[in-house]
Amino acid sequence: MANDHLRNCREWAQDVVSKIGSSSFVEPKFLLYTVAFISAVALLLIQGSRFFKQTVPSRAATPDLEKPAGRPTKVPQRKPGVWDPVEFRRPFPRPFPNWNVHTTKPNPYRPFRHGQYHITMGLRNMPWDEWIELDNHYLKFHTDKAERIAERGPKCCHTDPSAFDGAIELLEEFCSYLPDRYPSLYARTPVGMDNLLTGESFNIKQRPLVEDPMQMAARMVQDDLAIMFEKEDGQYYLLAGAILLAGFWRLEDKLGMPLSEIHTSADVPGYKEKLEKGMMNFFRRVQPNGPVQRNNYFIQVDDSLPWSTSIGDEDGPHGSVGWFSAEQNRHISHHYFRSERQTLRRLPRSGGVVFTIRTYFHPITEIAEEPYVPGRLASAVRSWGEDVSKYKGREMYGDVLLEYLDGKHREQVEAGLQVEAEETVVKYPF
Repeated sequence: MANDHLRNCREWAQDVVSKIGSSSFVEPKFLLYTVAFISAVALLLIQGSRFFKQTVPSRAATPDLEKPAGRPTKVPQRKPGVWDPVEFRRPFPRPFPNWNVHTTKPNPYRPFRHGQYHITMGLRNMPWDEWIELDNHYLKFHTDKAERIAERGPKCCHTDPSAFDGAIELLEEFCSYLPDRYPSLYARTPVGMDNLLTGESFNIKQRPLVEDPMQMAARMVQDDLAIMFEKEDGQYYLLAGAILLAGFWRLEDKLGMPLSEIHTSADVPGYKEKLEKGMMNFFRRVQPNGPVQRNNYFIQVDDSLPWSTSIGDEDGPHGSVGWFSAEQNRHISHHYFRSERQTLRRLPRSGGVVFTIRTYFHPITEIAEEPYVPGRLASAVRSWGEDVSKYKGREMYGDVLLEYLDGKHREQVEAGLQVEAEETVVKYPF
């Protein structure tokens, strides 16, 4: 836009000079003033153009996994397993507009697409304001977590002694971020923060803490939490976690494992061929100022948020848990859409990489009422390859699910849904 103004100015100046030149008599003083005025206007427009180019932000791009996700792009060289604290302060978040623990609805993440299913990390840059998402499901999540901690605390929450400082750093971050972002729910105190709804007071200064630091952190948010730390071999290990609502996996099975083994032990499709190199590069290069986020989704055939009972007993022996335990083709009323929003960021003092894992859990019959969702989800499920289908358990629910989704899609089309307009109405991952 500034370039257009500059071009218009140039044309106007040429016109003025032309008229002056065609005049039979021109006062020297007038000519001098005219040239000075034109020069001043041109200079102002040039400076304005530079200003707008510098200050107007462009839309954040999805980071390239073969390059650092954040700025600066040049990553400091260091020995594996050695992290020197970085002078970085996370930007202060703005208060969530009109946030209310009873009325603010969950973000409608629907991270599936038409067409071929691609195995990728699917990372996107994360605005700092959106690090932790809380909504009107907060009390249910808080209650479920409290019950899980009472029943299974040490199995679900653990901090290795070598990761203690990183867990404390996470607590400090929560006690800074949450009162700023959600001031109607949390208030900062000299020793931590208070929960204004539940009456809990979190003292993160005292030693020893009243409970495991990751367990304390879990009470503050709706997310599950994990922190990975690099060792001398260059691998990142799960050394601190609070995994209370994961549905399909147990912290006690993964604790202490390196990143690659966590994924290979779970038979994650395409990990070795398509994900491992990019993931290792990302972990090695991610800096404290480069937070990212990603989404995934699953189908579950029971209504239990903390642990999917349909795949077996949570305390069952190794090899007894899996989709082979589920009842095949249960009624659609038992089908649930389980979606995760994960964020990843580097802690500047300890160097740990923090995962936050927020689960969104809805009946299929609920989300299938949303425009375009049944048709798009049916297309996505059909696009899974054999390995992804096995991993996501499609054999146990696919027939019932697809028949239902196809029927709901037909209803929407018959009611006037403009299928060709979907791309202009719906934007991934919503």
